[in-house]
Amino acid sequence: MSERRGRRGGGRAARQAARSSAAAETSAYLERRLPPVEVLDEAGLVQIEQNAETILSEVGVAFQEFPVALDLWRAAGADVEGDLVRFPRGLCRQIVQQNAPSVYTQVARNEARSVKIGDNTTVFAPNYGSPFVTDLDQGRRYATLEDFENVVKLTYLLPQLHHSGGTVCEPVDVAVNKRHLDMVYAHLRYSDKPLMGSVTAPERAQDSVELCRIAFGGDLADRTVMTSLINASSPLRWDATMLGAAKVYAENNQACIMSPFILAGAMSPVTVAGLAAQALAEALSGMAFCQLVRPGAPVIFGTFASSMSMATGAPTFGTPEAGLAIYVMAALARRLGVPFRSGGQFTSSKAPDAQAAYESASTLLPTVQAGVHFVLHAAGWIEGGLALSYEKLIMDADQLGMMEVYARGVDMSDNGQAMEAFRSNTHGDHFLGNGHTLANFETAFYRSAIADNNSFEQWADEGSLTGAQRANGIWKSMLAGYEAPPIDDAIDEELRAYIDKRKAEEPDSIV
Repeated sequence: MSERRGRRGGGRAARQAARSSAAAETSAYLERRLPPVEVLDEAGLVQIEQNAETILSEVGVAFQEFPVALDLWRAAGADVEGDLVRFPRGLCRQIVQQNAPSVYTQVARNEARSVKIGDNTTVFAPNYGSPFVTDLDQGRRYATLEDFENVVKLTYLLPQLHHSGGTVCEPVDVAVNKRHLDMVYAHLRYSDKPLMGSVTAPERAQDSVELCRIAFGGDLADRTVMTSLINASSPLRWDATMLGAAKVYAENNQACIMSPFILAGAMSPVTVAGLAAQALAEALSGMAFCQLVRPGAPVIFGTFASSMSMATGAPTFGTPEAGLAIYVMAALARRLGVPFRSGGQFTSSKAPDAQAAYESASTLLPTVQAGVHFVLHAAGWIEGGLALSYEKLIMDADQLGMMEVYARGVDMSDNGQAMEAFRSNTHGDHFLGNGHTLANFETAFYRSAIADNNSFEQWADEGSLTGAQRANGIWKSMLAGYEAPPIDDAIDEELRAYIDKRKAEEPDSIV
């Protein structure tokens, strides 16, 4: 037995080297060949659309403490009473369909990494918004700017993640009113993938625009270089902070994900159809607002939809109801004609364990099968979003690589049909030495950097490591070998000068 282990030592070293290095470059975004899965017929989708119109016209949506929005809606023909706006049936849909693009390109600092959002594409972006991080060495702790920069670097190195994301974790060691400057700078300096801007105040959104203007050579020239998350205050409200940020981005032709945030049973009715009607109403009102600010500004129909425990009130993830909601709302977005954001790899688990894997898979598969265009929280999410796990970031990215193969569908080229292999293979012989196998063996099957497929003896000989332990070694090796993408020294100096100036203009704040 030990002799057999020794013969395999070279292969083990090669596998370990491959796992500790960044994966080979892949396409800038995923192009799906599989048709989307439909779970509702035409009659069902039409009924939900009609229900959404009833919500908009009879119940209304509040645009809180933001007079500009109320003035725009009055001028557009809506009924405004205080902060509450009621919309004539079909008004929001008409505004969106007549103005919002069905597909757009978000330009990256490295244009080879620019992403197309809409049509048959999927863009994977990492975790967002967690105040904590966790890893096998230090456990759970408040995130710092160093953690934020580490996650940006890892995301840059992981080809399965197409987008650098936004607030990948909250760097709580930096003042609330200033951390957005460091976060946007980290995305611009330590990655050249597309990024998201700050949405926690209108002036922070404007800072994001100005920093990108500098990084992209001094003039955005109407290029869309950010796709940023604008959450509704569900149920049926948009607050002034989110509206102010959305207005800044729309005015500058930057994309907004207008995204209801719904835990069914708390922020919406408990049913999938009820949740979908509310989410459609909220998203329609938000996307239409952006079009009133600037016709043609890119928008995404966003959703964050899950459920809650009726026994404890805690959020639950990876449930079948949440998966059905993704399918339904993706279909509603296709009918509306705008890109769609949903899904990810959600879990309530506190560790990268079996619960985390099952719950994440139960969200990821509907995400890909439904044809979601922009996927936030695609990697790293743990503990119901309260924490980012370094190990799960790596493990999730591995699953995203599998989804890329899945979404490509069945290869029906001459090589895919493999008829030459049958013609050239001796009857009854295995195909291991066949020319077709030898020509395709390196690319025939997805090769996981995490999974262990060896014998028990070899696994034990290599340390009996779990998947999380293998991922721990991978992210450390990746950071150790990280090299920043190039940036012009003058641009970097101007970025830093802008940040220093803005930080000096006001004292630190906790809000």
